[in-house]
Amino acid sequence: MASKMPNGDKWGLMDTDSNSQHYGRKFKFDFSHIEGDSIKNMVKAYIWRNYKEGNKSTYKLYEDNNKLKLFNEFLMTNNITSLNKLTNNDIELFISFLKTYISNRTNKPLSYQTQKLHLDKIKAIIRWGQLYMPNEVPKTEIFTGNEYTGVNRKLKIDFIPDEVLEQINKALVNEENPYLKYGIIILQSTGMRIGDMLKLTTDSVKPHLISGYTLIWYDHKNRKERQPMPIPNECAIAIEKLIEHTKELREQADDSIKDYLFIHRVTNGSNVGEITIINEIRYKVWLNGDGNIVNGNLRGKGFVQNHNIRDTNGEYYNLTSHQFRRTLATDMLSKGTDLKAIQEVLGHSSAMTTKQHYADVKDKERTEIFKNIGIIGNINKVDETVIADKKDLIWFKENKDKGARMEDGYCTKPCTDGKICDRLLKRQKCYTCSRYITTPEYLQSHKNHLAELEKQLEGNIYGDHYAEHFLPTIEVLKEIVKRLEEIQDVNN
Repeated sequence: MASKMPNGDKWGLMDTDSNSQHYGRKFKFDFSHIEGDSIKNMVKAYIWRNYKEGNKSTYKLYEDNNKLKLFNEFLMTNNITSLNKLTNNDIELFISFLKTYISNRTNKPLSYQTQKLHLDKIKAIIRWGQLYMPNEVPKTEIFTGNEYTGVNRKLKIDFIPDEVLEQINKALVNEENPYLKYGIIILQSTGMRIGDMLKLTTDSVKPHLISGYTLIWYDHKNRKERQPMPIPNECAIAIEKLIEHTKELREQADDSIKDYLFIHRVTNGSNVGEITIINEIRYKVWLNGDGNIVNGNLRGKGFVQNHNIRDTNGEYYNLTSHQFRRTLATDMLSKGTDLKAIQEVLGHSSAMTTKQHYADVKDKERTEIFKNIGIIGNINKVDETVIADKKDLIWFKENKDKGARMEDGYCTKPCTDGKICDRLLKRQKCYTCSRYITTPEYLQSHKNHLAELEKQLEGNIYGDHYAEHFLPTIEVLKEIVKRLEEIQDVNN
């Protein structure tokens, strides 16, 4: 295998997977930034073997190599020229490096998710090396498994609020870009991933056997054809409109792309005039603009800015294509749709994935439950508005630093008629009890508890019934963490 590798530090690898979103694209791999020869040779072997065997897509391997640039910068700074001497301490130092690194592109620190992604790439290569090139990597475990476990990740599931969705749908009436107008309708109707939508073809819509229409598409993430999915009429009409809009372009396009719906003629850059399939980056810019500020003004406006779509704080809403997928799942769950049905719509292999990462509930009952959570900024400011009973208030003020204190908050009335509260004894559902109070000083404790429960859920082998014991507490903890962080931000 190694003898067949391309020579030099710059390779051009073609994506030859006909089912790939990047089929026919040539990726330029550059290994010249890697200083240590042993590291460079192992990375090349990793890329080449996975490319030839088709274990990973060419695009993912391209990303893997690019994500190594920061790690290589760290290695050079610390005079590390081979991987086999790496220790857990080095990994901890690299995590610190990622946390303090300022991006040259954005002039901001790396996001938590980006930091995790950089470390994941290192893990993948070292794990591969332990199997195929054991002499080039550490023989002992250097990862604890607790790196980036999700304690600091965004906790609220990112569906589009109803008031924002209403603005979006009103804006669609006047949207002049047909790819945005009809693409958003398709995303709302199907919950498909943006990469799959951009590869829809002219024969994607089929008449339903009974009435209406169905949509078929290739699921690139799971590498399989999706079963025909019933779609609303507006979705079928949107696709028909795109077929009409691209008719002339498809007649002029290369045979390899002439059947695709989302093709356009490039209007700027090095490929001006060329007919190509719209890529995800361009679609993202169409949604939110390019983010560049010139003389205090946003230069490249997108759908959000052009239609003045704002959140409840009056800021431009940060709209992503994936939010339509989450919103569809959330709306289905809120209407009582079976989790298994939502799983099938989203194409998840496990219903637990659907529940953990997509499904949330937008209903009045949940809002009422969250209202009962006792969250305040300062425990010393508890007064009659928090504890109405004067005797209970006096007791609490006298005992807030002893009998009332819990590991993650306070109980304003642990005993009634000489009996200890049953909830307190069994430690069940204290979070929604009117007697429970928590403050920002317990924020980390709540984050830790949440991370522990989510970890148990990820390793769940007992099925949905077992998961149901955790999910209500997880949802309440997410809300507690969010509100405590808001208080903390104001105080800071």
